[in-house]
Amino acid sequence: MELIDLLYQTTGWTPTPGLWSRIGKASLETLYMVSASSLLTTVFGVPLGLVLVVTRRGHIMESPVFNSIFGAIVNAVRSVPFIIFLVFISPFTRQLVGASIGPTAAIVALTLAALVFMARLAETALLEVGHGVIEAAQSAGATNWQIIRHVLLPEARPGLIQAVTITVISLIGYSAMAGAIGGGGLGDLAVRYGYQRYQIDIMLVTVIILMAAVQGLQSLGDYLARKFDRRF
Repeated sequence: MELIDLLYQTTGWTPTPGLWSRIGKASLETLYMVSASSLLTTVFGVPLGLVLVVTRRGHIMESPVFNSIFGAIVNAVRSVPFIIFLVFISPFTRQLVGASIGPTAAIVALTLAALVFMARLAETALLEVGHGVIEAAQSAGATNWQIIRHVLLPEARPGLIQAVTITVISLIGYSAMAGAIGGGGLGDLAVRYGYQRYQIDIMLVTVIILMAAVQGLQSLGDYLARKFDRRF
């Protein structure tokens, strides 16, 4: 608020009526979109990454043909820019939630777009688990499920935390893009008022909030990753 007050004093800028109420409403919409899509992306994205790993050639459930087909699907979805993807799946979104615009509708696109992103990040984290640890568990008679539960996931925990952190931060950016075409939230507010109506204070506050959210999430993710890293 001090930065905004300074803007008013130094430039003579007239405060936008209802500035803080609009900011508050848009912030809650963004929090709703990012929280819901982050939860869904983590719940389904990590298992997808696990499937990509364990079905690789030479792994505990190897299936090279399935792995190649599944990997190609993941890559195909990842290759579509988010704005285009958002429009492309709008008929599906309308059938699923009854609308193609608004925060709830945006959650569908946010989740599906981030899901494959999270899957690849989780795959990278899980691949860092050494084969020696897996072979030792197999020698001890562990089943595939026991290896996944007691070896792969615990050993990859720091990397998975970083993967979730990166994905959530990406979702913040995605939510801003979704707002540009009717998704609501801070992105919608920044475009409709900050850009189209030249209300600089709204644009400035929006940018500050998004920057603070990203910085806070990254710091939290780094802390948790260090806390669960067994090497320290």
